[in-house]
Amino acid sequence: MDTADGNQDSSQQRRHCAASFKAFMMKNSTKSNLNLYDHLTCLLIKVLDEEPQNVVDVIEDMSRDVKRDLFEDKQSSLRELPQATAAELLAEQQRLLFSQPEDADHEDELVETPLPNVSEICFYMEQAGVGLGREEMQRIFLALKQLVESQALLRCRLWGKILGLQSNYIVAEAEYREGDEVEEQMVDEAAVEEETEAEAQENEMDPLPLSTYKPPPVVPKDAIGTGANKFIYYVCKEPGLPWVKLPPVTPVQITVARQIRKFFTGRLDAPVNSYPPFPGNEANYLRAQIARISAGTQVSPRGFYQAREEEGDEEEEAPGDTYETNPDFEGVSVSEMAESLSSWVHHVQHILPQGRCTWINLAVKPGEESNEDGEVEEKEEEPDEPEPEVGPPLLTPLSQDAEIFNIPPWTSKMSSTLTSQHAVAVLRSNLWPGAHAYACGKKFENIYIGWGLKYAGEGYRPPAPPLPQKEHPSGPEITEAVDPTLEEEQALREALEEQQAAQEEMEDTDQEEEEDDD
Repeated sequence: MDTADGNQDSSQQRRHCAASFKAFMMKNSTKSNLNLYDHLTCLLIKVLDEEPQNVVDVIEDMSRDVKRDLFEDKQSSLRELPQATAAELLAEQQRLLFSQPEDADHEDELVETPLPNVSEICFYMEQAGVGLGREEMQRIFLALKQLVESQALLRCRLWGKILGLQSNYIVAEAEYREGDEVEEQMVDEAAVEEETEAEAQENEMDPLPLSTYKPPPVVPKDAIGTGANKFIYYVCKEPGLPWVKLPPVTPVQITVARQIRKFFTGRLDAPVNSYPPFPGNEANYLRAQIARISAGTQVSPRGFYQAREEEGDEEEEAPGDTYETNPDFEGVSVSEMAESLSSWVHHVQHILPQGRCTWINLAVKPGEESNEDGEVEEKEEEPDEPEPEVGPPLLTPLSQDAEIFNIPPWTSKMSSTLTSQHAVAVLRSNLWPGAHAYACGKKFENIYIGWGLKYAGEGYRPPAPPLPQKEHPSGPEITEAVDPTLEEEQALREALEEQQAAQEEMEDTDQEEEEDDD
């Protein structure tokens, strides 16, 4: 009886302890409003459902996941707005190209517009097998229209597209307006004043003696509206993005651009790391390459332009890039333009080695030009007088262009030989890959789509490795012999001993015979 009463008392104590312990575990936390009993229950259920390996090693992580799931259910179900992608931002900017202000007046069809018919150009470019596609060309046309309206340009056209490593450049060519020359001169004068002030400050701060070295004279750039600076150029990365005006090009920039070969990055403010050092950033390098490409690839049908006639003595002093449209031009047949390069002419001035389109004598100072005739003649007889640089005249036929690397500079063809009555003449430059031109009747156009680099010949091809050497012929002198057995070694040793003993006996007999003879 005493034993039974003791067991009953102990079981009651255990029940009481278990009930009190369960009540302790079911107390809610003051921070999370959770209790340990429910947490362990959910944790054990998770262990039974997933049955992970090495439960004791991952039990802490599973406990954290159980708590995290409870909190995630109580969080808000609203989603955050996704960040706009680059394509969406570009589309938002291009949307403005298709919007038209309410107070805009409809232009009269008879009024001459500063923009060409881009849709017509796109059609002919498709026949020639080049172009940017109808959708992109339409966006570029709207971007050019926006540029003309914002800058009040007299005439503007699509020059082309230069590819870059990070982004591309869409190039627009426009004519200078009245007053732009004054603005450019003011900018140049301000830059010169800043340079002189910086040099003066350096000289004041530097106590060292001044150098007597005089750098060679700087070749002045072509005047605004003439030569390499005849047109003004704007660039943008994508239609709808802001247009950026490129600065005028200088002769030293053209000279250095001829000596280097760099891909464009797509950032106008990027430095041009090269040797020799380029004087400027990528915007200046881009402007120099545009001038070089235009001088070498801008062509037109023979007879479309004619030299402008000047009255009086001004004809000799007139610049070489003055031409005008020939009103009597009746067009050249497509077959003739596709077969003969003489039907095409350059209508952009050639850039001389000096970096200008018109040569200037740097040995003569500006004040010395107005001296008497005798002094000028004496200076011309001096041996140090440089020879004037002369380039091909304007409207020179393409048939006179020189070959490069034994490759003709131009390739001409018809867009279609099956329907020649509706074909156009297509011209492709081998000197500047990416430059194309087409002509059909009285219509023609030039466009450049490429990397902005000149053809430099075939790429480097490493020589083929030599043929592998032949294996040495096998023979007994290089063949590895099999190790002899123990019996063969003993037999060889006995044979060598017998041979040595016989040789010693022969030597002894020889000595005895010699002694007998003595």
